[in-house]
Amino acid sequence: MKNWYYLFCDLSNVDSKILRRRIFFTVLLLVCIGIVMVYSSSFPYAEHSIGNSEYFLVRQVIFSFLGLIALFVGYSLDPELLRRSSRWLMLFSLILLGLVLVPGIGQQVGGARRWIRLGLLNFQPSEMAQLVLLIYASDFFARKIRERRGILTDLASMFPVFLIFGIMAGLILLEPDLGTTTVSAAALFCLMWGAGFRLSYVISLFLISLPLVSVLVFSSPYRKRRILAFLNPWADPQNAGFQIIQSQIALGSGGWFGKGLGKSIQKLFYLPAAHTDFIFAVIGEELGFIGTFLVLSLFFYLFVQGFAAMVRQKDPYRKLLILGIMSLLCLETIINLGVNLGLLPPKGLPLPFISYGGSAQIINMFAIGLVLRLV
Repeated sequence: MKNWYYLFCDLSNVDSKILRRRIFFTVLLLVCIGIVMVYSSSFPYAEHSIGNSEYFLVRQVIFSFLGLIALFVGYSLDPELLRRSSRWLMLFSLILLGLVLVPGIGQQVGGARRWIRLGLLNFQPSEMAQLVLLIYASDFFARKIRERRGILTDLASMFPVFLIFGIMAGLILLEPDLGTTTVSAAALFCLMWGAGFRLSYVISLFLISLPLVSVLVFSSPYRKRRILAFLNPWADPQNAGFQIIQSQIALGSGGWFGKGLGKSIQKLFYLPAAHTDFIFAVIGEELGFIGTFLVLSLFFYLFVQGFAAMVRQKDPYRKLLILGIMSLLCLETIINLGVNLGLLPPKGLPLPFISYGGSAQIINMFAIGLVLRLV
């Protein structure tokens, strides 16, 4: 563990301009890979269902361009202005989470009401709320650190953060979206640990939350089916276990070098959500172990550079916000890869910068812009 700490410390001595360039170009490369793979994984479905094989490609290019603009907006923002506005941003995010549940405003897809239609973009307020929660909590914890001149130990004083998170989580669960709620909670735990709370406190809170998560999972028939399918996908290979099985077939059939770009078989209506949640499986099938290793290496490099940028910070707010953003992206990546590999039950979370999606791409790149400004 000390070796990792020293690695980050060594990287933290790198000039801030070099760190920014490394983070920016790594993200840009991931986005470019995403555009190629979204087209490769979606063109049969787009041709069959929409009549335009380039439908998702064009939209992903537009989303990525808007994301690039959002990145530069995030980079240009004054961190102190963002900090002072964190409470109002949190209130605005909660209002949007409430509006998405209103029929006629929120868009319902597949039984879930998670989106607000904004032109060609289906905006998902929960993705914005995750980031705003981290901004709000980073400001709150930083102020407490200054007041107490050191490590935080009093969980009771953290009640405002827990209350805000509880309201946010409740609204997201009504959509329903347990995956986003779980990732938000995990990122908040990472933030608490980074703020100086004892690890035993964080683990205790995690253990206390497990019974509630179990109730939420097993009280919902479709969530229960997902868990049972994850434990034994071959018990229901044509329904609940179908995605997991097809994803593993895709990854396993890719071999070392893959079948070739555009030559996936599983995307031909075998693997659902091939261009969104399960795009990594298509990468494995078409580009093989080499392709997946390249993608994993880029993510690893991005997170190492991001956490190194965190270590170099002296200001608690800047340190915590970088930690929160990188933790959130890291958790989303790990969960998506775990689902594709059959190591975790399906969560409906995209692979950052690569999966097809509008609001996720824009929010994630805006968050990277904030990191670049804070470095």
